Amino acid sequence: MLFPKRAALTLLIAMVALLPPTLFAQDAHIGSVRTEFKLLGPNNTIEVERFDDPKVQGISCYLSYSQIGGISGAVGLAEEASEASVACRQTGEIVFDPAEVDEQEVIFSQRRSALFKNMRVVRMHDAETQTFVYLTYSTKLVDGSPKNAITAVNYGGIREGEIEE
Repeated sequence: MLFPKRAALTLLIAMVALLPPTLFAQDAHIGSVRTEFKLLGPNNTIEVERFDDPKVQGISCYLSYSQIGGISGAVGLAEEASEASVACRQTGEIVFDPAEVDEQEVIFSQRRSALFKNMRVVRMHDAETQTFVYLTYSTKLVDGSPKNAITAVNYGGIREGEIEE
């Protein structure tokens, strides 16, 4: 018996919702450390990932966040903690088109629960000081978390008469 199209679509959406959130990482998994042993399923870990700013060449951001293991973590049903850390650094010549870089925009998003929670990184452009500010936080359908982390990368050069330390 063949599934009707609607049932097949519902099944596909349910399967995607159950995928572990780490499958949606964008650039590179750098490493992880175990924080708690789990007898069944994967261990609890702290994950470290890198992603490059999609509109600003020469800036890479490093995220660290907890990953719940066990059975619920293995099937993608665990609700992950809201804590995360971000550190963005100049990793090459910084090149960007000012017309394409918004004053504020989400540049990274990762699912942190099966349905309703996301971790995001927002890039803010402080043109006055020639600095990109990166903020990470968690959102939830009803209420987000005030827990956040921030980092900044200045792209301005040294002005005449200043001494580089």
